[in-house]
Amino acid sequence: MANERHTYGGGIVNEGPLAFHLVLGTYGFWLPNDPRGSWSTFVGSRALREFGPATKVTTRRSVAGQSHDGAGRRAAKTALKYPEVFLTGHQAKAVGDGFAEAVRRSDLTIFACSILPQHVHVVVVNDHLSPERIWVQLKGEATKMLNRRSMHPHRGMSRNDSSRPHVWANRGWCVFLDHDEDVSRAIQYVVDNPIRDGKPIQRWPFVVPFVP
Repeated sequence: MANERHTYGGGIVNEGPLAFHLVLGTYGFWLPNDPRGSWSTFVGSRALREFGPATKVTTRRSVAGQSHDGAGRRAAKTALKYPEVFLTGHQAKAVGDGFAEAVRRSDLTIFACSILPQHVHVVVVNDHLSPERIWVQLKGEATKMLNRRSMHPHRGMSRNDSSRPHVWANRGWCVFLDHDEDVSRAIQYVVDNPIRDGKPIQRWPFVVPFVP
């Protein structure tokens, strides 16, 4: 698979990445002031601000394994307005079916996917959508499917505008995969992710093989 030109939001990026490794967290999984770092520049919740300012980082690499104040991170989660979202097996299946719909609607190519209770890993490519737009498509279709099957984690709850609280965090992590080796390595990482969590390997019908 050769490096190609990719278009993002109407602009052309020469020699763009072959694929993206996206990590999407559920609500409450990764806070804007997580001591390991976050993509956030501010903390919108007054209650959460009591636990420190946003911890903006610029690295494209995961900071999940960094040593940090775990007790402080867990204490901050007690200030969340709604319960953290932990997907059950049935809810994860609904999320996967929603992703399949996003693949169909938005012409996504997904090389690997693992859906865990509080976060999702996807290796995905699309020549016309930015990572942010891919996030929107995946999260939107997954949420629609959860609602359709009456499996929304926050069903029975509502925000001030009468809508349901979000299933997903506003932002996610994105690693740009520039070479065949990068894509293959990310795919293996995603495939192995459930095993590291003590769960079986996941097989989703919308995942296709990566052919370098």
